[in-house]
Amino acid sequence: MQSVSRTRREALSLMGLSALSTVRGPAAPTPDRPNILFIYTDDHSHRTVSAYPEAYPWVRTPNIDKLAKEGVRFTYAYCGAWCMPSRATILTGHHQYGSAVESLRMEGPYPGCVYDPDKCQWWPKVFRSEGYFTAQIGKWHTGTDTGYGRDWDFQIVWNRPKYTETSQNYYYNQPITYHGGKTEVLKRYSTDQYTDWAIDFLRGNGRDRSKPYFLWLCYGAVHSPYTPAERHIGKLSGTDFETPKDIFPPRPGKPDWAQKINEWEKSPEGTPMSGGKSLRASVQQYHEGVFALDEAVGRLMAVLEETGQRKNTLVIFTADQGLAFGQHGFRGTKIAAYDANIRHPLIFSMPGKIPEGRVCGTPVSGVSMAPTIFRFAGLDLPWEMHGQDLTPLLTNPDAEWPHPVLFAATGRKFGSDTNVIPEGEDVLHGGVPWYVMLREKHLKYVRPLVSDLEELYDLQKDPEELDNLAVKPEHQATLRRMRATTIAELRRTKAGFVDRMPPVREATQG
Repeated sequence: MQSVSRTRREALSLMGLSALSTVRGPAAPTPDRPNILFIYTDDHSHRTVSAYPEAYPWVRTPNIDKLAKEGVRFTYAYCGAWCMPSRATILTGHHQYGSAVESLRMEGPYPGCVYDPDKCQWWPKVFRSEGYFTAQIGKWHTGTDTGYGRDWDFQIVWNRPKYTETSQNYYYNQPITYHGGKTEVLKRYSTDQYTDWAIDFLRGNGRDRSKPYFLWLCYGAVHSPYTPAERHIGKLSGTDFETPKDIFPPRPGKPDWAQKINEWEKSPEGTPMSGGKSLRASVQQYHEGVFALDEAVGRLMAVLEETGQRKNTLVIFTADQGLAFGQHGFRGTKIAAYDANIRHPLIFSMPGKIPEGRVCGTPVSGVSMAPTIFRFAGLDLPWEMHGQDLTPLLTNPDAEWPHPVLFAATGRKFGSDTNVIPEGEDVLHGGVPWYVMLREKHLKYVRPLVSDLEELYDLQKDPEELDNLAVKPEHQATLRRMRATTIAELRRTKAGFVDRMPPVREATQG
């Protein structure tokens, strides 16, 4: 047998394994119960992936692009407004106001959070009871209880809500907990180490090889402080791009709250600066942090091919949300309903099951991830979910799709705690008020849950969301229709605040 590197020996030891347990290839799952590899990145804008036309011309992500060519890439995907609700949505199939996230709440120093597992149940435990081997590696951000032994058979995690004093250690010096037991500080670059752990798992180490597996691989990249691997620092020096048009206020036609977003100032030369750093330097560093993610995707896919698992493994690549740099005045910010803030990449790939090289222009939501995964696994949903199974779109990306995308942001409140809308500063999160958003084909509607202007955009004609049609007389019929559809979707999904929303502020431009 070949010698095993010291890094890999240490990793296997921490996993409670031996290098001698490595096998040539794990047993294949059945076609109707495929393996599922769910790759989940953090604060990862679609603009950083070169397969997306919105990416800067100097962006290069060959491995993620290759995955897109081997499957279906979704143009518009919206999972959540920030880390915690996005993950709760993935694990329940509910918006953050849903009954499935009841009892989830912020508690203690940020980002501390807790939940009652009898009231707030994660669906991987259902997979586990149905014969899947469930695993999670990487960032955990939905309560100090990570669910090992209940939801997960295998878990190596950075429990961010528990170790709040290290909540910004996204790349080095993370307290890693192994299978609900010992916790040790990880000194290595987290993206690389998570990938190594995942590769060992894919090769069969530490799991029951007679079962199909579900692996949720949660990277911390490319979250702030946007630290690239040392080998990638400076790779994009000298690149440039056009400054976003509305980086500085005023922003005509936008609500009052949006006029107050002003996280950039002009340098003596007139270039945008924030915290002593230029917009260009910030964007370059952020994109350099994506290089290690792209390498990780390449390594993971190579192992699936090498071990004969590729054809029987559903691979999903997505993120918790996007990130804005300069657009609408934001700096490294998600939360707001603009595509620049929250839109992220989404790719599904499974040879023979999903068509290759296709692009689906239908907007989709994070609440549809769980119903789709259950469909691929041949399992019934354990409870009513807010989203729809996406397999019709994965079969035919051009298919008509009657379902609008509802998206809600209720700050740091979940479940029935969202029934009453706060007032004053309490309704703001990062300067953005609670809101609901609806995507219907090329249109986007946003209703703030304060007395302020609504927003309506035609993303085909105005992809930068600069022209708010909600304030124009000729678009009032469309505005009323989108408003009514949003309320209907809120009722369908049993949003407790639907009858408590403040009245909209009427404003038109002649």
